[in-house]
Amino acid sequence: MVKIEALTKSFGPHTLFKDLTLEFPRGELTVIMGPSGCGKSTLLRCVNFLELFDSGHISIGDLTVGWNANETLSPGKQATLHKMRLKTGMVFQSFNLFPHLTVLENVTLAPIQVRKLKPAEAADLGRTILKRVGLSDKTDAYPAKLSGGQQQRVAIARSLAMQPEVMLYDEPTSQLDPRLVDEVFNVMRELDSEGMTQIVVTHHEQFARDAAKQVLSFENGHADWVTL
Repeated sequence: MVKIEALTKSFGPHTLFKDLTLEFPRGELTVIMGPSGCGKSTLLRCVNFLELFDSGHISIGDLTVGWNANETLSPGKQATLHKMRLKTGMVFQSFNLFPHLTVLENVTLAPIQVRKLKPAEAADLGRTILKRVGLSDKTDAYPAKLSGGQQQRVAIARSLAMQPEVMLYDEPTSQLDPRLVDEVFNVMRELDSEGMTQIVVTHHEQFARDAAKQVLSFENGHADWVTL
């Protein structure tokens, strides 16, 4: 589902990874683990093209885009890159919900603005997805009235509303009270049972043991598949 070939990314003189090649299978939940600062989050951001890599290729489904360090992105590659972004949903450490919008409005904003769904169609989709994440009773609530776990589930629903083929999570439970962590992990387990391709950066080893089909250990620019 996601294929990375010869990926290189540097920040100034510091090279995070060089000629990294990986494949993430369709329909599986993969966990990426490793020490802080090793490049886990940057790798996710490269997959989503929030961070542009120096060289290499990334494929998502049937679309591929790549370049080298001396190349300027052509309009054609930029168009492909945009299509590939639409194939991914991204969930961050911070919930980043709009505080002045209700839960349903937060979830439906992007489908209306980006995918050009009609408001009524987007609302039906939003309610269906909120039911999937266990928040069907919170459609009219505002973020300030929700717990951290509920807010993160809204953030997941917001990404799902764009109907992605791949879900990416960057430490989605790191800012949550430990009692609320399972609320979020249970949603990810449910999506896994439905066959959603998911790539999760987390320090939660128990979740990796319980839920992941594969675990990628990332350190010093090297990635190795491991068994916990």
